[in-house]
Amino acid sequence: MRAMTFQTATSNTGSGTRSRVLNIALWTLQVLLAAAYVAHGWMTVSPPPELLALMNEQLGAGLRLFIGVAELLAAAGLILPGITRILPGLTALAAAGLMIVMSSATVLHVVRGESGSAVSAVVLFVLVTTVAYTRWKVQPIAGRKRA
Repeated sequence: MRAMTFQTATSNTGSGTRSRVLNIALWTLQVLLAAAYVAHGWMTVSPPPELLALMNEQLGAGLRLFIGVAELLAAAGLILPGITRILPGLTALAAAGLMIVMSSATVLHVVRGESGSAVSAVVLFVLVTTVAYTRWKVQPIAGRKRA
């Protein structure tokens, strides 16, 4: 009986440690991704004057603004629901939305022959997919407790 109690306590502690490490890794990844999408989204919404004409020529003003706003909102969605614990499932949905954005960006860059940008888009796609799946199925953020 004593051995069983010790084994149970040890295995629960190991599982708790792994869960905590995974949670820290996910939060780190979410913050880094949010920072990247805020930077890119802001540059897309409000580009420097020398890039504005080029971006509007390639994407059109409407699509450029839509992509920028979507990236800014998704960056907020990666962080805010988890911090406030209000509707924390939105974190996974924000990451899923970014999956759509990044898969579209990958196709755009491949069609244009921009292999470096396509590889970057694929890497970001894999990272947001990891956040989406892990926050949805493996390590979801607990919601706020109701009073």
